[in-house]
Amino acid sequence: MSNTPMAASPLTRAVLEIDEYASGLGWDQPARLFALVDTARLRTQEPALAAQLGLADEQESTGLTPIEQDEIPTGKALDEFLATIAWPDAVAGCALTVERLMLPPSAEASVPEGMDEKRLAKWVAEHPDRQEVRMTVAVLRDGTRESALRLREKDTPTDVLTGSDLVPGLAEALTATFEE
Repeated sequence: MSNTPMAASPLTRAVLEIDEYASGLGWDQPARLFALVDTARLRTQEPALAAQLGLADEQESTGLTPIEQDEIPTGKALDEFLATIAWPDAVAGCALTVERLMLPPSAEASVPEGMDEKRLAKWVAEHPDRQEVRMTVAVLRDGTRESALRLREKDTPTDVLTGSDLVPGLAEALTATFEE
């Protein structure tokens, strides 16, 4: 199903698989939340679901399978929504893909002071150096994290940046969904 590199860690492969899936949906999409489950455990404990997901005949015994969750409510701030999530023990991790506008670091000095969130968002949206980015961030219960960033202007599979600390705030918010 995926063209993700086999040498990558299972978490990196899951992030790239989700990025590839989101890319296939196009831009201007809502945020999407995924549970990450151990693929071997899924095959053993939920063979019908594994078959439905096309995993029954795969040879690989390790890995993580992303399972998209219900749609994220549009009227609620993302951080508020994430604070309401609790995962069952069968979920090894979670991931979120979201689109945002970002500015290069050089634009930080020109941000007007004293703006509320709404005015700041409008200012960023009108800034000539803004870039649209799709961020996919995943975390495991043990705190391991991985991210993938894709710029709209460089929307190719070979131009996806990966790293564990690319979106630390979002990774921390996702990690908090596993705290009791």
